[in-house]
Amino acid sequence: MERAALGPRAPAIGSAWLMWGVTCLLFCYGFFARVTPSVIVDDLMRDFGVGAAVVGNLSAFYFYAYAGMQLPTGVALDRFGARRVIATSAAVCGLGSLLFAVADTLAVAYAGRVLIGAGAACAMIGALKLASIWFPPNRFALIFGLTATIGASGAVLGQGPAAALIAVTGWRGIHIGGAVFVFLLVGLIWLVVRDGPPSGAAAPAARPRLLQGLAVVLRNPQSWFIALTNATMVAPLLCFGALWGVPYMMTAYGLDRPAAGLASSMMLMGHTVGPALIGWYSDRIGLRKPILTVCAVLGVASFAIVLYVPGLPWLLVCGLLILHGAVVGASSVNYATVKENNPIAFTGVASGFVNMTTMGISAVLQFLLGWLLDLQWEGASVAGARVYSMAAYQWTMAALVAVSAAAVAVSLLIRETRCRSVA
Repeated sequence: MERAALGPRAPAIGSAWLMWGVTCLLFCYGFFARVTPSVIVDDLMRDFGVGAAVVGNLSAFYFYAYAGMQLPTGVALDRFGARRVIATSAAVCGLGSLLFAVADTLAVAYAGRVLIGAGAACAMIGALKLASIWFPPNRFALIFGLTATIGASGAVLGQGPAAALIAVTGWRGIHIGGAVFVFLLVGLIWLVVRDGPPSGAAAPAARPRLLQGLAVVLRNPQSWFIALTNATMVAPLLCFGALWGVPYMMTAYGLDRPAAGLASSMMLMGHTVGPALIGWYSDRIGLRKPILTVCAVLGVASFAIVLYVPGLPWLLVCGLLILHGAVVGASSVNYATVKENNPIAFTGVASGFVNMTTMGISAVLQFLLGWLLDLQWEGASVAGARVYSMAAYQWTMAALVAVSAAAVAVSLLIRETRCRSVA
């Protein structure tokens, strides 16, 4: 769509913020629902009579659906418009939350997680789609950082605060409340979101262009290097911070569930500020690759220290978790870099490919980590939930440290763009 065809933006800036903000509420809830399994691991094992591998897979079903819907959602947004696609996606997400809340069998719980992930898949892309239509181009990096911040805020709410609320309502009650919130959001999205000014380009023309873009993006080695760097860099945040961090903190430090949820959320708190600040700094100095490599090194180092250096003061542990969450906010630089390493016309599909790779790898890792924990299980249970030793957690999380270290190596293969398109 040509920028000139959109006309002046200033008179609509208030409406633009409102449309973007409402869509970000869906992104916020999607992140909230993504991480809440971390504070109900014991409940899920007890209620469904399963071990860590199944709980990991149950959490991962969100990621399977989320990753699988990235490219189809991008096509749908361009073909049918943001308003219908975002509202429909929100309704699917709300239905999934309700289904998960009332699940009495594992199959129904799986179905609920799939619907939540499929519905939430539209949120970030939808927010960025609206930003590309309604905001001036020189604000896009800022909007991306703010979108990531709002999403991470939902993840923070999904751990410590959610754990405290679950103690009152139970894990089913909090997901019923989430479903009600999302259904109200559907109506709000329909009321305020608009596809674009009447003078916008016709949507159907975008379909062949996106399909062509997919081939161009996949043939570009840089797309793969950037996607793999992003996926391996944020893997601890999405696997440890969003699932296994809470039971690990309970075992390692003897915390109760709300306190462990708060401790684990330190990663996510760091991530509320990292993407915007690191993206801003990268733009300011005009470099991408050095920032990615340095942040990858800091990420693996801070995570490994928390896991394997004994006797650390508690405040230092919290600081390292915050640091880790902040530095893996270099994901904002990855999305900028993939845009600059591909033709500008295919920015949407390039971003979707990075997001799909990131979520897909995290889904596989969540199941793998649960499976590795089950291999180390010594037969102990409390109230029907399996209990794993500290040695089992450390042995299992070594796989996650290795994946995080891979980000350093792959980042060295990325081509420096100096914040300009090199495609």
